Amino acid sequence: MIGFDIGGTKCAVCIGKEGSNGFEILDKRVMPTDRTASPYEMIDRMCAAALEMGGMTDVVGISCGGPLDAKKGIIQSPPNLPGWDEVRIVEYLEQRYPVRAYLENDANACALAEWQFGAGKGTKNMIFLTFGTGLGAGLILGGKLYGGTNGMAGEIGHVRLADDGPIGFNKAGSFEGFCSGGGLAQLGKAMARERLQNGQTVSFCKDMSELNAITAKSIAIAADAGHVDAIEVYELCGTMLGKGLSMLIDILNPERILIGSIYQRSENLLKAAMERELQKECLPEALDVCRVVPAKLKENLGDYAALAVGVIGAKGGK
Repeated sequence: MIGFDIGGTKCAVCIGKEGSNGFEILDKRVMPTDRTASPYEMIDRMCAAALEMGGMTDVVGISCGGPLDAKKGIIQSPPNLPGWDEVRIVEYLEQRYPVRAYLENDANACALAEWQFGAGKGTKNMIFLTFGTGLGAGLILGGKLYGGTNGMAGEIGHVRLADDGPIGFNKAGSFEGFCSGGGLAQLGKAMARERLQNGQTVSFCKDMSELNAITAKSIAIAADAGHVDAIEVYELCGTMLGKGLSMLIDILNPERILIGSIYQRSENLLKAAMERELQKECLPEALDVCRVVPAKLKENLGDYAALAVGVIGAKGGK
């Protein structure tokens, strides 16, 4: 099984197979995404890496940021991949090599990976949230990946949680605005600016010249060190996370919600506020059967995501 994980800064190619300890990654190559190269030149480089590791004669699973058409196997101008316009990657691979290729957007691919190999294993109804640079969701409903009418299901980051607030998904007050790396930075900057203007100190920003250096990570470091102002930023994020999750829980009635990236690293800063909001907002019967947990696959998630697309595609389960 071959996995292609295509991203805006790097592309990874991995080889995996079912082993005695579950699905194992046997080998991997990582290369920078060359924005001066054409999409098909980058695809050829990934194929060359796969050939070095054992060939292009099996199933290829492809995980890539959207928008894309998974059914037709076309990448459709992702914002983090300039020039990748109507790239018919599945057709290209299958015409050049004796492979079957399958394509899925990265949030859905990560959901498949956690469902097959990670913290969602054994569930029939689960949700995976990215919670990294942006906020997207992959939905496993009734034991199958749910993409919606035209593949747009799971764009929970676009939902507006407040009339105003940090901007995410080009919308002020959106779920992504409050719950993403960029959103946390915006919350921290807004707090720091107000406090510095009022002559107060800020643990994660010494003066106005440092505002643009504020990141989710720098706020987390200050919060983990016990600074109350930084803790307040994460508590607000956790509250809005709970508000957004409560809608998913009440509408979809999942048995498990898995959250990646920032939640994996900062669960200690987000969980209490999130759970308070869930208790306040959710139908008790729906909340009682749902667990919210960190994603399990961590730094290997992108590799397993691409491989999972191939595994599920080969089984005819997509």
